[in-house]
Order: sequence, then C-alpha cells, then structure tokens
Amino acid sequence: MTDPNTYIAPAEEKMELAVAYLDETLSRIRAGKANPKILDAVRVEYYGSLAPLSNVANISVPDARTIVITPWEKSMFKPIEKAIINSEVGIMPENNGEVIRLSIPPLTEDRRKALVKQCKAEAENAKVSVRNARRDAIDGLKKAIKQGMPEDVEKDAEASVQKIHDKYLKKIDELFAAKEKEILTV
Repeated sequence: MTDPNTYIAPAEEKMELAVAYLDETLSRIRAGKANPKILDAVRVEYYGSLAPLSNVANISVPDARTIVITPWEKSMFKPIEKAIINSEVGIMPENNGEVIRLSIPPLTEDRRKALVKQCKAEAENAKVSVRNARRDAIDGLKKAIKQGMPEDVEKDAEASVQKIHDKYLKKIDELFAAKEKEILTV
C-alpha cells in the first residue's frame, strides 16, 4: 500500500513555492513608496559581465519617496545610471557626483488601478499553480487506489489536500489584499 503523504507532501511544497513566488513578485511592484526591491532586476555592466545593482553599490531608503544609490567605485556612476534608465523601473536617476537619487513620483489614479490589475493577475497565476498542485495530488491518489490503497484512506487524503489547498488560497488572497491596500493608499 502506498502512503498518501507521498502525494500530499509534494503538493503542499508546490503550493508553498507558489505563495513564496507571489510574495516576491508583489514586493517588486512599485506602490508609490520607495522600496529597494524594485531595483532587484536591474543589472549593471561591471568588468565585462552583468552584475546585480546591489553587488556594485549600496542601496538605501532615507525617506518614503527617495531611493539613494551609493556606488562603491566612482567609475560606476555612468553604468548604473544607464542600467536604471534602460530598465523597467521607469524613474529617471539624478546624479550629483556623490550619490544617485531616484525620486519616486506619486502614483496617478489610473496607474494605481493598472497596478492593482497587475497584482490581481499575479495572484490569479499563483492560485492556478496551487490548483494544479491539488489536481496532481488528487490524480495520484486516485491512481493509488488501483495500486491497493483503501478508498477510505484515499478520501481522507483527498480531504486533507483540499484543506491544504484552501489554506494556501487564503494566504494568496491575504497577500493580494495587503498589496492592493498598499497601492490604493494615497
């Protein structure tokens, strides 16, 4: 007889990964406040290879609307500025010779709605991943009946998978609601 946990544990792990990925993705969406994570995707030309911005400069947030980038080498000002301009950050850097400043502009109502829509799409993708993990686990359990697993054990395992599924969908809804509130707060 196969153990139902051989199907439940991988499904729960996939659901956990979907929620973690959603959390990471939502943290990169600019919500009108300065957040250094919006620069995570920026790559800078550094000695012939592309390096993450955080590997060539110090990134700090002195206030709610400003990100300050302090390059570790003076020669890195131009490549950092170029990388930020060419990235999807959408903010023009200001260089005073000592530091590079990014002033986060306040979001317009239309931009806020677009960001909420983007977050909702990301949350929906995470929900689809969670549902797929549930479906895979239930399919595996149904096949296990043919291999000798008792039907009552399979039904209990299926109910357990459903509970785990519901728990992760609730987490996704909570993450989305928090991000939506953050975006819509003026």
